[in-house]
Amino acid sequence: MRRLIIFLFSVCFAQVVSAQQGQDLNQTMKNMGHAYKQAMEAQQAKEVNRHLDTMLTLLQQSKQHQFKADVKSQSLQGLDKVSEVIREAKGLVAQAQIQQAKQLLKQVDELRKEYHELHEPPGFWELLFGK
Repeated sequence: MRRLIIFLFSVCFAQVVSAQQGQDLNQTMKNMGHAYKQAMEAQQAKEVNRHLDTMLTLLQQSKQHQFKADVKSQSLQGLDKVSEVIREAKGLVAQAQIQQAKQLLKQVDELRKEYHELHEPPGFWELLFGK
């Protein structure tokens, strides 16, 4: 009986920790979306660069998240692609090519759409019939 109670407590605690990590990643991604929006609206190179730096910091935080094993490599690959785009955009901003940097940053939104599909819960029909 004691082992059963310990087991149930462990399972409940693991679920709480997992839910907390998911919320942390969700909040980090929301913050990244906000920084992206601010970078796209910024007019001065210094402002754009500051928001790009924020995005890179948030990307590093996201990489620390414990992804599910079946999507971990794809998730990290997506984060790396976003990081590359942001670094290229920073290079363009350094050359005072702000509009070109913003055009390049539109790839971040496309990557977001592509990789968010990995983390969406299965739909009703997927639950019934599988993929």
